[in-house]
Amino acid sequence: MKRTITVLALILSASAAFAQSVEITRHPDRAGMTGSADWFTGTAYVSPVFGPNMNDVSAGEVTFLPGARSAWHTHPGGQMLVVTHGTGWTQERGQEKQVIRAGDVVWCPPDVEHWHGATDTTSMTHYAIQANVDGSAVTWGAHVTDEEYGK
Repeated sequence: MKRTITVLALILSASAAFAQSVEITRHPDRAGMTGSADWFTGTAYVSPVFGPNMNDVSAGEVTFLPGARSAWHTHPGGQMLVVTHGTGWTQERGQEKQVIRAGDVVWCPPDVEHWHGATDTTSMTHYAIQANVDGSAVTWGAHVTDEEYGK
């Protein structure tokens, strides 16, 4: 019995030695940038949510000013959008454009071509969360034309 208690104490102390601590990254410390004109029309500001400690998943907080939107794109592992502010639009290729608002959650299945962004008169912010598959989280396509956007 004494030996069992000693072994248990050693196991518990060893696992405590390897335990990690909670890490907090403050919002101002998450350096963002204006989204590339290769992938966005208009002004979109992109801030990473977490770094390489989550190597299977990437996430960004994206704020679209009125009229801004992503290009058409797909995600090999799908994408979850969590709208946190404002009103925007999203559209799957071949489907009608849909309104998305703060509080909405949008699931974009793997390899489904779509775009998302602000409306023409309102800004919109969302968290975009996507899995990395074979080192890639997104495949970018053509820009959404003004005609496609205005439909």
